[in-house]
Amino acid sequence: MTFLDWLQNDTAGLLTLAAVSVALLLIMIMRLRLEPFIALIVTGVLVALVAGVSVTDLVGTPIKASDSLFETGFAGILGHIAPIIGLGTVLGAIMERSGGADALTERLLRLFGPKGAPLAMGVTGLVLGIPVFFDIGIFVLAPLVYVAARRGGRSLVLYAMPMLAGLSMTHAFLPPHPGPVTAGGLLGVGMGWVIAMGLLCGIPAWLVSGVWWGSFIGRRIQVGVPEDLPGGAAPAAAPGPAGSARDAGDSNGDGDPGGGTGGVRTAETAGPQTAVAVAAPPSVALISSIIAVPLVLILAATVAGVTLPEGTVFRDVLVLLGTPAIALTLSVLLALYLLGIRRGTSMAELGRISGESLRPVGMILLVVGAGAFFGKVLQTTGVGDALAGSMTAIGLPVIASAYLISAALRIAQGSATVAIVTTAGIIGPTVAAGGYSQPQLALIVVAVSAGSIIASHVNDGGFWIVAKYFNMTVKQTLMTWTVLETILSVVGFAAAALVWAVV
Repeated sequence: MTFLDWLQNDTAGLLTLAAVSVALLLIMIMRLRLEPFIALIVTGVLVALVAGVSVTDLVGTPIKASDSLFETGFAGILGHIAPIIGLGTVLGAIMERSGGADALTERLLRLFGPKGAPLAMGVTGLVLGIPVFFDIGIFVLAPLVYVAARRGGRSLVLYAMPMLAGLSMTHAFLPPHPGPVTAGGLLGVGMGWVIAMGLLCGIPAWLVSGVWWGSFIGRRIQVGVPEDLPGGAAPAAAPGPAGSARDAGDSNGDGDPGGGTGGVRTAETAGPQTAVAVAAPPSVALISSIIAVPLVLILAATVAGVTLPEGTVFRDVLVLLGTPAIALTLSVLLALYLLGIRRGTSMAELGRISGESLRPVGMILLVVGAGAFFGKVLQTTGVGDALAGSMTAIGLPVIASAYLISAALRIAQGSATVAIVTTAGIIGPTVAAGGYSQPQLALIVVAVSAGSIIASHVNDGGFWIVAKYFNMTVKQTLMTWTVLETILSVVGFAAAALVWAVV
């Protein structure tokens, strides 16, 4: 047997090929600073050729390529996630520009009182984090955290950590954010189950990481509001990087919707430059209702699919309205009218806001598509089956394997998106052969997503955004934010493992 035959046909050879492919991927991203989607394509093509896939099967012919691994790998996932991520991005942009975050924060601060201000900021991050991407949430809420810290006279960390935990939890575990949407699409699980299990596992993780840890560390690390931010105005670099710190605008150049201005609209926090933006914000009830619409519709469709007989009109209506893209479209239309047109914003301005918010989405879709192609190659070549057999032989549950692989990739290269799509490709054959139920598949998605946020450190753009916006040194950021993300990850996975034992 030649070395090439061993690589292509022997289990040990296929496992070696898998290890080399992941190592090559990490080297291209971390050392060569190659865009992750390019690195994924290169790795996928090389693995396919080494594993003996024909050129025709890999890329098709000049006449027809629609059945090739390359095109089916990309198309299989992008048709599912592109409208969800795009609509979610537009919804978040409209929500952010309307001043809804300010209204929600002020209402919660009044409700919880001065002593409960850190918890109020946490709930704000939790609610606003559903439609708004992580970095946008920081840009919008950071000035309000400054105000709360000035009022309370305590460490900025005490107010920032609960808010960051809320934003991070929703970004990691709940649609329409790219991580859970991508993992759900690649593993074939309905978004309703992802929402249900994401909430079930994410809320306890937020309570421990944001409320308990935030309170503990916030009383031990004293950080003041930056002196150059009187009144809580955003930092000079408020627009931030072009991509999201979580999935895309990290040091790897992996593109997630980002941008934003960090501007605020309350009279207390607005400086001279933002005075024109001060206006009566929408009500908290209105903001909450618009956020709830897609979640309720998607969950209702999931319940209807399980409890109602096929062919009934009521079931069909709920399934139609609860299709994630349809539910988000309805929510976006409501937001366009209730937060835009009815409040005097022209359609031209709303179109501009929507267009600007969608510009960075292209990079994350490229990363996801390339990751899906890489996963398709692993499945076709038998690498995925070899890994599945090895995991079964050592007795490691698939949910644990999913978490550990995702966590290792996240720590190594910093990008949550790369960790998710690569992990889904590796465990895909195991999941497909396991006959898992939808709740179990959703828990695997939670495990993959939880692993993808562990131990945010210097190779993650989110680390630097948190350090800059909340006036912390690298050491302080490691002691606060890095530990918070690790707790959020571990507790989220632990909750998923506990639920896994009973579903």
